[in-house]
Amino acid sequence: MRWLSFLLFMGLMTSGAKANEFGDAKLGAKVYEQCVACHQIGKGATDTVGPALNGVFGRQVGSVKGYAYSDGLVRLGKNGMTWTFDALDAYIANPRALVSQTRMGFAGLADEKARANLLAYLRQFSASPANIPEAPPTGTAHTPKLSPEILALKGDRAFGEYLASECVTCHQATGKSTGGVPPIVGWPAKQFVLAMHAYKQKLRPNPVMQMMASRLADEEIAALAAYFAAP
Repeated sequence: MRWLSFLLFMGLMTSGAKANEFGDAKLGAKVYEQCVACHQIGKGATDTVGPALNGVFGRQVGSVKGYAYSDGLVRLGKNGMTWTFDALDAYIANPRALVSQTRMGFAGLADEKARANLLAYLRQFSASPANIPEAPPTGTAHTPKLSPEILALKGDRAFGEYLASECVTCHQATGKSTGGVPPIVGWPAKQFVLAMHAYKQKLRPNPVMQMMASRLADEEIAALAAYFAAP
């Protein structure tokens, strides 16, 4: 069952700015003040606590040479993920929702307009900013469309434990990371549900997870979420 070793990085795009709708770069410069403690940008920018952000648009995730990225970001990059508008928007909104093992200490920026302004500011430091359009979208939305009824489902933890036998063939029940397989124990239930439905709706690109999620009913996903979220 080691072919499932890349089963879950459990990234999920939170509800965010509409794809490629950039905001006001001047206002974004103000928002960027929240980032300067860790990230440099512009002429002479170097890697510090975080990597420099010049040319971040279109760059492969975890690819700046010499910078020590977290395992989660390295794994996404190896899977072919690049920093599109949508990916950056989701990461800024909630870093740990997109990348479970990120070391970025920033809690996230919930304000959609502020994120759109920040992305407009960052785009100015792309090699070809005019080639990063506001529309049509160049990225794929990763937020699954779920009814309030699905989101309100209360999973049966005992049923989830029964269903989890296949998951724990790769993901340690102890919550430890091993062999490059990320932990999923302790995930907030809502994040787990959103991630699984994103795979089920084929919004996330992992074909193995798409197959696994397609087999699960809404109640089964809720049960797994309850089981893995429990302490």
